[in-house]
Amino acid sequence: MSRLFTPHLTPTALAIAFLCCVALRAAAADPGPWTVNVYFENDLFDETDQNYTNGIRLSWISPDTTSYQNDPAFPSWLREANRHLRLLHSNDPGLQHNLVVSVGQLMFTPDNVQATAPVPDQRPYAGYLYGGIAYHTRSDWRLDVMELDLGIVGPSARAHETQNFIHHMRGFDTYNGWDNQLRDEPTVQLLYEKKRRLARTTWSGGFGQDFIGHTGVSLGNVATHFNFGGEYRIGWDLPDDFGTSAVRAGGDNSAPGRNGPRRRGGARVYGLHAFLALDARLVARDMFLDGNTFRDSASVDKKAAVADLATGVSFLAGRWKVSYANILRTREFDGQPHPHRYGSISLSYSL
Repeated sequence: MSRLFTPHLTPTALAIAFLCCVALRAAAADPGPWTVNVYFENDLFDETDQNYTNGIRLSWISPDTTSYQNDPAFPSWLREANRHLRLLHSNDPGLQHNLVVSVGQLMFTPDNVQATAPVPDQRPYAGYLYGGIAYHTRSDWRLDVMELDLGIVGPSARAHETQNFIHHMRGFDTYNGWDNQLRDEPTVQLLYEKKRRLARTTWSGGFGQDFIGHTGVSLGNVATHFNFGGEYRIGWDLPDDFGTSAVRAGGDNSAPGRNGPRRRGGARVYGLHAFLALDARLVARDMFLDGNTFRDSASVDKKAAVADLATGVSFLAGRWKVSYANILRTREFDGQPHPHRYGSISLSYSL
């Protein structure tokens, strides 16, 4: 298990230490809630076990860090970094700033899981283990996300061992081709994404609707793309966050604002809404399809345009938010016989 804690995740450990410092100060200042998110995606929800077959992500979102900008309890270099991170709308006193730390693992497999040799025209086996640090700048109507993910693709990501553990536990057959997975390669992904609440309407009884649009860009050897899309929500007591969270980078949307239903003095508030979300990507690089960057590996010819369409439901109970979605992903590479479907569960709690 010690190989899980590679040097690539060291920045995440440092950021967690920073968040612990923020927590101690938050006890006195009460700048807002902590939010803990757990995301799980798997295609077994749709009774398949191939392509993008499993993803898990755990993230911590800090309270508003604005009050710590000049706090002498923190070292000068940390206060200076906190000031420089306010690149977007830094003169707006109504903005909220949050630090996000995340860890996650993804795994990918071909359709033919019995073959011991690479299968032509099927995506290669791949595992990805990463840690991320993100900075959120938000108001009631917009959220700007800057995120840096560092990780490893290859055997050191331990996807093979993780899948075997789950399959043995559930009595499933194990896969035969993991010896052909992408080789070890350190990864860097830098992402910027902006989200906008373009419309919101509330009728009687707390029933309402809203629409949140987003655009973003990702650079790095693991993923280089431009993405855009939106989410429509309708139901009772809509949360004042920025949509349904997902495992993907930049997908932490569930932290509440200052005055939403999850902040009303801890009161027991219930809400229920349905959602329809689209994320489309113009892809320049996808390591899980293109293969390793600097050495020969299995690969397929990727498609330049990919989209995810999600439908689902979210439930609020006090400080909890639980969401389930079914996602349809369009074909990602030449020769892929059909689009891929998988399910997603996200659990969010504001402390």
